[in-house]
Amino acid sequence: MRKSVILNKGSVIVMMALIGLAAPVYGSYKSGSNFTVTIRPDGSLWAWGNNANGRLGDGTTIHRNVPTRIGAATNWASVSTGDAHTVAIQTDGTLWAWGNNANGRLGDGTTINRYRPVQIGADTNWASVSAGDTHTVAIRTDGSLWAWGNNANGRLGDGTTTGRTAPTRIGTATNWASVSAGYAHTAAIRTDGTLWTWGHNGSGRLGDGTTTHRHDPVLVGTAMDWASVSAGSLHTVATRRDGSLWAWGHNGNGQLGNGSRTSRNIPTRVGTETDWARVSAGDVHTAAVRMDGSLWTWGHNGRQAWRWRHNRPQQPYTGGDIGKLGLRGGRQRPHAGYQGGRHVLGVGAQRLRQAWRQ
Repeated sequence: MRKSVILNKGSVIVMMALIGLAAPVYGSYKSGSNFTVTIRPDGSLWAWGNNANGRLGDGTTIHRNVPTRIGAATNWASVSTGDAHTVAIQTDGTLWAWGNNANGRLGDGTTINRYRPVQIGADTNWASVSAGDTHTVAIRTDGSLWAWGNNANGRLGDGTTTGRTAPTRIGTATNWASVSAGYAHTAAIRTDGTLWTWGHNGSGRLGDGTTTHRHDPVLVGTAMDWASVSAGSLHTVATRRDGSLWAWGHNGNGQLGNGSRTSRNIPTRVGTETDWARVSAGDVHTAAVRMDGSLWTWGHNGRQAWRWRHNRPQQPYTGGDIGKLGLRGGRQRPHAGYQGGRHVLGVGAQRLRQAWRQ
């Protein structure tokens, strides 16, 4: 099982205590706005939740409250969910998308909603893809970077604010290693360990020391040891190769985890630990996994009458009711967390699925 936290921008998902899947299904999970998708080890694709605009990909707009098989293919490799659309890559390197296509976020050259996966172009060299709120970014096996969809504030990184309905090459660099699409900004790491950001810079979410929107990728600091990065709605979080955790941007709900609610416009160290494996930024909260597989969460934990806020990493605690951060929930400590914009999906030691929501 991959121990990681994965997040997308979204809204509230109904709370699940257990999801009754008949066989072990651990593979790749992504949670979007009121919906979740997963890939089983056998390469099959499953989805459930809100199905407006066909975001689940089952050919309908009927909401599903149990995991539903999407098509018959058994060669799905990775999947990413946005606010109302989904993108995925098959093992043959082809790219597929479905759901809401406003702003051309699916990349098929149109703005027509798609209720089933449609192939994007004919290329067979897609390596990774990330769905933001209304835009999508991807990396090919040659290390080139591509983006499409809504381009307000320059979130695509092509030097303009013109929306794109098909994958558009971003610059000429061929050393992009990973990329994360946020609500209105994008963050990426190159193979040399440098960190780059672009798009909306409200609250300093780009980390370049300013609040100026950027239409092209800009280098963040001089460090060359960044390992992973996740772009949230208004903040960004990342880990370095030494296992340290860093965060910047809006901090009104303590989502940066540095013990304050003061926003930061440059990467700021979170604690002193050096065993962070992966981190994911949500709407107004953050979740991370340590090397031992333990899950930690912080930020806004609102759930109906409760509006807890934690400005330092907390471990989900067993017993009682469940908040969005899992600080009062779970019958066991999750080993991995998979986030939506306002919920966290945890995978426990005994392969039980739980969700924490607003």
